[in-house]
Amino acid sequence: MVLGDSLSASYGINQSNGWVNLLEQRLHSQGYPYNVVNASISGETTRGALSRFDDLLKQHNPEIVIIELGGNDGLRGLSLENMYTNLAQIIEQSQSHEADILLTGMRIPPNYGKKYTDGFAETYARLARHYHVILVPFLLSGLESDKALYQSDGIHPVASAQPVILDNVWTYLVTMLSKGIK
Repeated sequence: MVLGDSLSASYGINQSNGWVNLLEQRLHSQGYPYNVVNASISGETTRGALSRFDDLLKQHNPEIVIIELGGNDGLRGLSLENMYTNLAQIIEQSQSHEADILLTGMRIPPNYGKKYTDGFAETYARLARHYHVILVPFLLSGLESDKALYQSDGIHPVASAQPVILDNVWTYLVTMLSKGIK
């Protein structure tokens, strides 16, 4: 199950071109017996995702949860400690359901100030260390310097960028799969 925001909900592009759909295709083409549930909502915050997460766990009983959240918290300048707490609760709930977790890191623009920007990025590393979960350091790695890979809003990647995002996730997910983690 992918629990995310617009970056995983294929905002502004055909859903079939989004990285989450491409993930399911890759899993099947490589013989992994997983179906992917995309529980992502554009505009989602960590608080919003947390409020619906227990129901999602009960409904889908995922073996792996990919958490792609926090970008909207950061863009809204919300409390980093609240973001940490919300993500921690999502991780704890996943672990209590015996799901393995892949956490994806995000960055925000530098105009939020160095302290907030650095603290935002460090939140993901803190969570990964504390809960011993695998971290994708930056979901959008490789897209930073090419504005053509983003929609006109400068935030959401275009369809041609989705395979790069998938590769960023796949690098860490395939390690989980190859080690026999569910």
